[in-house]
Amino acid sequence: MRRLVVKVGTSVVARADGGFGSDRVAHLVEEISEIRGRGIEVLLVSSGAVGIGRERLGLPRVPTSVVDRQACAAAGQGALVAFYDSLCQKFGLSAAQVLLTEDDFKDRRRYLNLAATLQRLLELRSLPIINENDTVSTDEIMLHGAAVFGDNDRLSALVATNLGADLLVMLSDVDGVYDAPPGTTGAKRIQVYSGDVVNFGDISRGGRGGMEAKIGAAQVAANSGVQVVIASGLKANPLTAILDGQPTGTVFPASKALNKRRHWLAYATVPAGALVVNDGARSALVLRKASLLPKGITAVRGTFVAGSVVSVLDVREVEIARGVCREDSKVIPALMDKPGRAKALVHRDQIAILTEE
Repeated sequence: MRRLVVKVGTSVVARADGGFGSDRVAHLVEEISEIRGRGIEVLLVSSGAVGIGRERLGLPRVPTSVVDRQACAAAGQGALVAFYDSLCQKFGLSAAQVLLTEDDFKDRRRYLNLAATLQRLLELRSLPIINENDTVSTDEIMLHGAAVFGDNDRLSALVATNLGADLLVMLSDVDGVYDAPPGTTGAKRIQVYSGDVVNFGDISRGGRGGMEAKIGAAQVAANSGVQVVIASGLKANPLTAILDGQPTGTVFPASKALNKRRHWLAYATVPAGALVVNDGARSALVLRKASLLPKGITAVRGTFVAGSVVSVLDVREVEIARGVCREDSKVIPALMDKPGRAKALVHRDQIAILTEE
């Protein structure tokens, strides 16, 4: 074990009344300090700013409007990181605040710069405290999610992938994934997740993710070689238990389905448009890992320039791939009328396949 990303949800950081769960967070930082003593690098993705800000501003309930959530984030983020900083100093750690928006992921250069910055912080033995920059975000803070990430679950998965972490631990108020809402009759915890059918319950109080979002985020990380564990952050020393191999939470085994660039294309980009392909082109892409030629395209959606990331849709409007298009959208229709043209519009080295035959 070389590198660990820990994500703590609002239900772990905040008390039942919405206040800051200071004792629980203190124990978590102390545990991270002990793990650092094993020679393991740790990054912490923490929710809670909106909930803490709501309490500071005296709002009676969790806000539903974007501007109110941004105001709460502004009031709560300083308090959140200040408390983390005081704890880090107590346990001999140096905290570094990192606030991110979806633009930091969908822009390839910023994505690589982010990796370099986080890498340098780890080399300097700092503990990065990562959160969405909700104060200036718009799409990210919406309750319905966003194109790249709409909650810290997916953000933590993208960070873990960006840094090549060995393990992502997502701490919540439940001790793993259940096949039905925990507490219901007959509900069983899934020890190793392999596409199991799950009856999702309600989104946890104060948070935006819910178990469905956690599973989706876990699969994003697992598909790029990062093992994921969803476990309870309300129990004592959850990280130590996981690292020591105790049967805790639900494990998502790592796979090597996508390399880093294809993972970025698949999960960290916002397509500028779409190319609809026929069944022949679909088979060539999915089965033979071929490039996408103009003759396989039946329609062009949206307006984009050469070098843009685009979705590739089959005739049923299902996104089967995402890649970098070599031509402007306005010239592609003319290329479709020249079936003898061999130059690929989306080269196989610049495409991520999102489906299986």
